Amino acid sequence: DTEGLLRIKEENQKHYRRAQRHQEKKEKIQKHNRKLGDLVEKKTYDLKTQYEHLANLRRAHILELTSVIFPIEEVKTSMRDPADVSSESDNAMTSSTVSKLAEARRTTYLSGRWVCDDHNGDTSISITGPWIILPNNGDYSAYYSWVEEKKTTQGPDMEHNNPAHTISAALCYATQLVNTLSLILDVNLPKKLCNRQVKTQQRKHEFCGENLSRHRFTRAVKKLNANILHLCFSQHVNLDLLHPLHTLRNLMYLVSPDTENLGR
Repeated sequence: DTEGLLRIKEENQKHYRRAQRHQEKKEKIQKHNRKLGDLVEKKTYDLKTQYEHLANLRRAHILELTSVIFPIEEVKTSMRDPADVSSESDNAMTSSTVSKLAEARRTTYLSGRWVCDDHNGDTSISITGPWIILPNNGDYSAYYSWVEEKKTTQGPDMEHNNPAHTISAALCYATQLVNTLSLILDVNLPKKLCNRQVKTQQRKHEFCGENLSRHRFTRAVKKLNANILHLCFSQHVNLDLLHPLHTLRNLMYLVSPDTENLGR
């Protein structure tokens, strides 16, 4: 029994020494983990600082781009609504009817409900200059109406101020701006719109090439609007300001200096 007790004591001492070594290893591992945690925290802070610096650089590039090359501004139009003129000439039309018509012209059917659009019809948005504008309400029917009219009318086009020309130019510049913004912000666009000529495929700009049919034009406009909304979503633009048909107005909100997350 005495010999067995001695053997048990020796084994217990071995286990105790082994436990001490394990405790030392545990403390070393914990110390190493604390060092790694501090290092990760420092690296995370440095990464966040770099992200903020990169966002500021992107923001500066975008603001310079939109102030020098692609300025976007709201243009007030003094044109009167034809319905107002006709209503004034019609003595039989009551004031309540006129007010109801005015209210109807300032509403838009969006997402299953009628919403008020105060800018509908009385403002336009310009890009690169006050002479290149788009209707604020997203109605670009003047373009394909002009194209369809040109198919039936022979002879050269002498109307340099044709609204179809300004619509095509504005959409062309908007496409170039959107593609440039996607490069600066490093955001992949969901729809592909070409704004340059590629030698291998001979692809031309969607809006500045040949006259587009109604189907091709509306399809290209929808793709452009989708890309603009995608950029707005990526930069956390206030959703209450956006409208799926307001091409340049959505762009104006995106590149506005008031957009807090521009460059993220």
